[in-house]
Amino acid sequence: MTDSAAAGAVPTDGTKQPRSVRVVLLALMIAMMLAMLDNMIIGTAMPTIVGELGGLEHLSWVVTAYTLATAASTPVWGKIGDMYGRKGSFIASIVIFLIGSALSGMAQDMGQLIAFRAVQGLGAGGLMVGVMAIIGDLIPPRERGKYQGMMAAVMALAMIGGPLVGGTITDNWGWRWAFYINLPLGVIALAAIGVVLHLPKKRSQAGIDYLGVALLTVGITAIVLVTTWGGTEYAWTSTRIMELIALGVASLVGFVFWQTRAAEPVVPLHIFRSRNFTLMSLIGFIVGFVMFGATLFLPLYQQSVQGASATNSGLLLLPMLGAMLVTSMVAGRVTTNTGRYKIFPVAGSALLIVGLYLLSTMDTGTSRLTSGVFMAVVGLGMGCLMQITMLVAQNSVELKDMGVASSTTTLFRTLGSSFGVAVMGALFNHRVQDVMAERAGSLGSKVTEQSAQLDAASLAKLPEAAREAYQHAVSSGTHGAFLLGAVVAVLSLVAAVFVKEVPLKGAGPAKGDTGDGAPAAVTVTEAV
Repeated sequence: MTDSAAAGAVPTDGTKQPRSVRVVLLALMIAMMLAMLDNMIIGTAMPTIVGELGGLEHLSWVVTAYTLATAASTPVWGKIGDMYGRKGSFIASIVIFLIGSALSGMAQDMGQLIAFRAVQGLGAGGLMVGVMAIIGDLIPPRERGKYQGMMAAVMALAMIGGPLVGGTITDNWGWRWAFYINLPLGVIALAAIGVVLHLPKKRSQAGIDYLGVALLTVGITAIVLVTTWGGTEYAWTSTRIMELIALGVASLVGFVFWQTRAAEPVVPLHIFRSRNFTLMSLIGFIVGFVMFGATLFLPLYQQSVQGASATNSGLLLLPMLGAMLVTSMVAGRVTTNTGRYKIFPVAGSALLIVGLYLLSTMDTGTSRLTSGVFMAVVGLGMGCLMQITMLVAQNSVELKDMGVASSTTTLFRTLGSSFGVAVMGALFNHRVQDVMAERAGSLGSKVTEQSAQLDAASLAKLPEAAREAYQHAVSSGTHGAFLLGAVVAVLSLVAAVFVKEVPLKGAGPAKGDTGDGAPAAVTVTEAV
């Protein structure tokens, strides 16, 4: 039995949705989980990986190669889906991700692992974009809000469960299974998507904009390398960093110029004519900046200052992630029932500012209960923003641009996370080293000369005076990082104020009318 609807397979009359659509959504959530869970799992396995493969000096590249490939390929996957069909491009991204996972699990040295992680990242770039774009095809914006809770739950599960799952797998099965675990999940997602989902096939007469892809890839790579290496591998004023900045700026300027002339641009600049789309891209950048900074420094503060166990680092974020999940579900329901959404970016940005300011007041005497309340305020803010930004961005473009709208919004969030980790990390490290030098003299400088972040084992070996100085230093560092986050979040509030509340689209064009660029039909095979 087949159930067909033009660009919207979800009933809007309150009836129960077809079982086939629920199967597709489940498969999409599994794919989304693969994209989000991977780095969380690998982080806890890294010490064991280095112990077996060696190559400690190349450790950061295991993460950097994945991040670079993901960021550079994200807009390309979005465009390929728009031009040649979303189902095929999504399946291809899953297959590439699984190949990269299998090869990473079989790596025999650090060089191979880095190369295979890049392959994995290429596939990961299409996973999140594919999920968002296919949901955009299947479910009209007015109905899409109710599924925000599902996506927020997957995100929370990945952040909380990732470190725990990674530690358990590494301890019991070995680090290679941290990669192999992706294979059965990916096969389930592939089977469900392949059998149940039938999207209309497309064939664009124009070829892929290879020059645009090259310029964008070089520009994004340069930016990510600047944010990754600046202040760590190289000084911010070093020749290498200056060269990368110049290369990145020149490539992106050239990319923008070329997009005005390309027959089928990778990122059509006309989508930025929509005020809401541009504002949502900016807010998405800020959400990435704040969120990944918070998830990096909160566990560090709680382990170093409050004495929490590193093994349970994911659980330490539960107040923030739980609040984010609940608020996202409420925001989605309200948006679906009323069609109104502007209140959420405004309220979310305001809550972010308040929550980050509260986090910046934490010191060595702050209790876990107090810090948990502060984290919950930040979570409430992020819950109002996480999925609404994608919803409004997709509602601001034509259906034919759904892929590039999803990929561009995702890219801005990814770049925001890179900048957030880099800038907040540089501020944190600088402050920790200064305070350690002030409180512990030459011993403090020696302790942090390699890195301002110490693991639990290193911290336990320090003399009591140095350990207390380090706790004060971490408190000071997190104060600066979160205060910076609060200032940046002000930009999100300003952007949210200027959002225009455009009515959310309903169930799609009338029967027989595909609209401008809309697919003729979205067919989901009923699972009987």
